[in-house]
Amino acid sequence: MMKSASKVVAVIGNPNSGKSTLFNALTGMRQKVGNYPGVTVEKKEGSILYDDGTEILIIDLPGTYSLTANSPDERIATDVLLGRRNDTPKPSLVICVVDASNLERNLYLVSQLIDRQIPVLIALNMVDVASQEGMKVDAAKLSALLDVPVVPTVATHSTGIAELKFRLLGSVRPSQQTRKWKLPVTVAEQVSELQEILRRTEKTDENESYQNALQLLTSPAVGTNSHAPELQAEIEKAIKKFESEGIDRFSVVVEARYDWIKSLAGQVVEYRVQSEERLSDKLDAVLTHKVWGFVIFFGLMTLMFQTIFTWANVPMQWIGSAFSWLGGQVAAVLPPSSARDLIVNGAIAGVGAVVTFLPQIVFLFLFLGLLEDTGYMARAAFIMDRTMSKVGLHGKAFIPMLSSFACAIPGIMATRTIESPKDRLVTILVSPLMSCSARLPVYTLMIAAFIPQETVWGFLSLSGLVLVSMYMLGLFAALGSAWLFKKTLLKSAPPIFIMELPPYRIPSARSVLMHMWNRALQFLKRAGTIILAVSIALWFLASYPKKEHATPSEQLEYSFAGQAGKLLEPIIKPLGFDWKIGIGLIGSLLQREVFVSTMGTIYNIRDANNDSGNHTLREQMRNEVDPITGKPTFTALTAICLMVYYVLAMQCMSTVAVVRRETNSWRWPIFQIAYMTALAWVGTFAVYRIGLFF
Repeated sequence: MMKSASKVVAVIGNPNSGKSTLFNALTGMRQKVGNYPGVTVEKKEGSILYDDGTEILIIDLPGTYSLTANSPDERIATDVLLGRRNDTPKPSLVICVVDASNLERNLYLVSQLIDRQIPVLIALNMVDVASQEGMKVDAAKLSALLDVPVVPTVATHSTGIAELKFRLLGSVRPSQQTRKWKLPVTVAEQVSELQEILRRTEKTDENESYQNALQLLTSPAVGTNSHAPELQAEIEKAIKKFESEGIDRFSVVVEARYDWIKSLAGQVVEYRVQSEERLSDKLDAVLTHKVWGFVIFFGLMTLMFQTIFTWANVPMQWIGSAFSWLGGQVAAVLPPSSARDLIVNGAIAGVGAVVTFLPQIVFLFLFLGLLEDTGYMARAAFIMDRTMSKVGLHGKAFIPMLSSFACAIPGIMATRTIESPKDRLVTILVSPLMSCSARLPVYTLMIAAFIPQETVWGFLSLSGLVLVSMYMLGLFAALGSAWLFKKTLLKSAPPIFIMELPPYRIPSARSVLMHMWNRALQFLKRAGTIILAVSIALWFLASYPKKEHATPSEQLEYSFAGQAGKLLEPIIKPLGFDWKIGIGLIGSLLQREVFVSTMGTIYNIRDANNDSGNHTLREQMRNEVDPITGKPTFTALTAICLMVYYVLAMQCMSTVAVVRRETNSWRWPIFQIAYMTALAWVGTFAVYRIGLFF
């Protein structure tokens, strides 16, 4: 995207400060999204192109409350700002997005940037929200006190964006108001002594040596490390002195900064007396209520998923028809050959299968974007915290699991917001157990073919109850597995859930659409390329070796896939499955819905994707009998067992690839495949044996 930018600008800010919205307002469609090399932290870049041809590179850094690196996101932000990453240019200017309605908390990060002598331009964002809450921030006075430019903005309405772009063209010098906050005398003396040693031994300048000395004395991560003898002795002496005087070295700097920030905010913020309770407090009283909060939440989730499936149905049919038409056109042009089969039945059919589900991904992120932009998603995590804490996780883990109902890939990607590595890993491991949209074709086929069209208690559909039970089984399996992992393999202390509830806002259409667009592109890029490769491999396995004068069914049985099904049959026979189902299980390793088309091939059905094809397939499966016993091959029990297996098994190579990417190792994807396969086998075996008993 970027060729020769004249300047590199980083955008940084606290979570929920409107940083991403402002970044989108600055860059528009001129963006690219990836990952920082070697880590799973998202790297988002964009550019501003001015009328005179000037181009400025904008780097959107991960949201952070401070430059004290405690999480991967914070480490990346700090390293980029200080020029420690070879893959990212050091910014010549930083836009710090400050929430005007939470000035004191946001100015902590600003003070750290100023102390580092980094050129800063403050975007005083959400001044409209501050006004609604009875606050008025004097931007000019704030600028004078900090000695940095301050531009009031409302990113959701692009207010102040033009001025911000104009300011970027000029030069911004570092603030001269460094270290206005005061440390206690004892601490200041020890920092000064340590600073002198660092300047002498490490040849650093005054500011860098001061920051390093401060870090050594106040950070639990480095204060006890082994250093050069002189340095180590000075650190130990300082720590003993702090302990003897009752000074908490971990909080003393934080308290000193906030004392100064509080005094500063008192000079620039004017409060209007409000006689009525704030609207946000009234909404929170209902939306976070221990009873009504759950009712509203589950009502919204039900509405969201019903709408996703309803709205996505038509565009999914269009995309499916388009790929079918494309396959037909290619088949009509190319002569019958293996190459034609590879292109039509391998590449086009395989890629078309995943692209067909793109509308559901788009609609999911549309709704999640709206819920997040309004501030509701933080409330959803808050009310689910009590349930999640019982299995050792906190409310933040619920958001990725919620996303996994549509697709596990974005759900796993959403775990990046979880600070604890173990909690994040547990959430990654259990998210694929949530019933995603790819399982629906399997559920629909089995229920329509084998579950009687009856009602329970006179008004509940038996088919509907079976479908709901599959979703509930996945949810309980995920929670149970999370509990087991937290007690054994990934044992850790129960998490303390502290979450800021952002103010309610009218969502920005531009921001939501940009978020939806970027996620759709990521889904296509990460999933589509993998599926293309696997589709070609599956086509080969189902087509070779060739058997002369064989029918399609005989050829399939003779193929590598057929032989694999026969080889797999002894393992799946205790589950009530035969070798044909074995081929379906192998074929659907690509993605679960491939099972339907695989079974269509097995029963010599030309098109198992349209309505008539599915109907014929249902009839074929219902009517087939075992040639040896004369009994039906498929029964209602077989159908239920098959659905249970697909609820619990990892039948999605795209998800495996994303888990590999997110964990930077093959260890956890392999473990995930192993435990989910074992869980699926044991669970299906139990259901089958209980079913036979009854």
